[in-house]
Amino acid sequence: MVFGREKEAALHVIKGVELERYQGKWYEIASMPSRFQPKGGRNTCATYTLQPDGTVHVLNETWLDGKRASIEGKARKVDPSNEEAKLKVRFWIPPFLPLFPLDGDYWIMLLDLDYRWALVGQPSRRYLWVLSRTPHLDEEIYSQMLAHAEKEGYDVSQLRKTPHDDDSAMESAKKGDNDKGTWWLKSVLGK
Repeated sequence: MVFGREKEAALHVIKGVELERYQGKWYEIASMPSRFQPKGGRNTCATYTLQPDGTVHVLNETWLDGKRASIEGKARKVDPSNEEAKLKVRFWIPPFLPLFPLDGDYWIMLLDLDYRWALVGQPSRRYLWVLSRTPHLDEEIYSQMLAHAEKEGYDVSQLRKTPHDDDSAMESAKKGDNDKGTWWLKSVLGK
């Protein structure tokens, strides 16, 4: 017991993730709202690129009102000698004038054997992401991932599905203006 409350069980993560296979583009299928992520974003995705030093370049993108909003960061294994899929991600904020580091946990809880989908969380259980290599995920797989998250202590009723447009809409959205990081200020202010 901690301060009169039962201590939460440790969050289980997979072991042996191959970052070479994990890198590439992942679409956000659903997530728990975060004040550091724009509200109302569409076509949200993350692109991970393994670097020669073993770190991973992170590019998170979403589209708001036809404008691209993005932030870049760097991920590293928490303990390179451990097989657990626990990473630490660092972003510099605000995106338009990166002055302050913001660190977050990125723990891979589930991963398809063919690296087609993943469930990512963090130990406080305040943030959760359902990711897929494609913009749409089979509902049966999605339900199984939510059941797993619930067993791990997540309140899955907090998850919000991320809308994804078809490919032609995505191509025109990619040509849209870049938000230049003002989304970050709006998110922090709760807008």
